[in-house]
Order: sequence, then C-alpha cells, then structure tokens
Amino acid sequence: MDAERRVGVAVDFSECSRKALKWAIDNIIRKGDYLVLVTVRPDSDYEDGEMQLWQTTGSPLIPLSEFSDPLTTKKYGLKPDAQTMDIVTTATAQKEISVLLKIYWGDAREKLCEAIDHVPLTCLVIGNRGLGKIKRAILGSVSNYVVNNGSCPVTVVKKADHET
Repeated sequence: MDAERRVGVAVDFSECSRKALKWAIDNIIRKGDYLVLVTVRPDSDYEDGEMQLWQTTGSPLIPLSEFSDPLTTKKYGLKPDAQTMDIVTTATAQKEISVLLKIYWGDAREKLCEAIDHVPLTCLVIGNRGLGKIKRAILGSVSNYVVNNGSCPVTVVKKADHET
C-alpha cells in the first residue's frame, strides 16, 4: 500500500458523509487508489474484550468484503446503511479501487487527525453538517478542527443552503 494513494473519507453513515463520499469518488479517486473510510465511534460504544485492543490505534484496516459481513458489523458495533454500501461497491467495480474501513473510538476531531498520520492518508474528505454559528460555537466544528490541525490536504464538502 506504500506507493498507492490513500484517499480518506470521514463517514458516519449520514447524508452529509454520503455526499462527501460521492464527491471524493467523483472528483479525487482514480484507478488503483485505496479509498479508506474512516469512522469514529464514541468511547462508550465498545465492550470489554477485543475492541479494547484497538482503542488507542484504531481497528485494523478492514476490507470491503469483511465490513459488509453482518458478523463484522456486529463485532464493531457498526450500522452501515445500504446507500453507503451501494456507493462503495459501485465505485470498487467502476473505478477499480480497493475500499478499506478504519474505525477509531473517541473524539472525532482528534481521531480523524490521528488517522491522517497513522494510515497514513494522502488526503481526507469530510462532510460538513452546516451547523449555525451558535451551535458551531457550542459544539465545535469537526471539519474546522481537522482542516486546521490535519497534516494532509483536507477537503470539506459543504451542505448546500437549500438542503435540509
């Protein structure tokens, strides 16, 4: 995987992460690339045992064939939606790419920056929920933090004003 491009996309299986995924596939991904889906789960979403092994470094890179398996999704507490799975399955065939999933547990801002360095990623695409100024000030913006602290190019795919 060293000589290949590793394009990361932050996914939480929401509409804005699907939009970022589609944008990355349409605009950045090219034949032979690795598409690395990075998801961050809250700290409380893991049980004692195997997942605790990965709390610090994140899960191993999980190939598409494994993370579409119900046993794997249950093991990691994931609920990938059918639309996201369809997007990546189609891209794998059409663009001749490899799709991998990396799971982290903790604060999304920090863990996305860690993924950039640990995978390592060539670039990262992240969706923007379109929080208003007040909510963004209270909750903080994950995309803003990653843009300012990530060590690779970060593209933020914004939600259009007319979208809900």
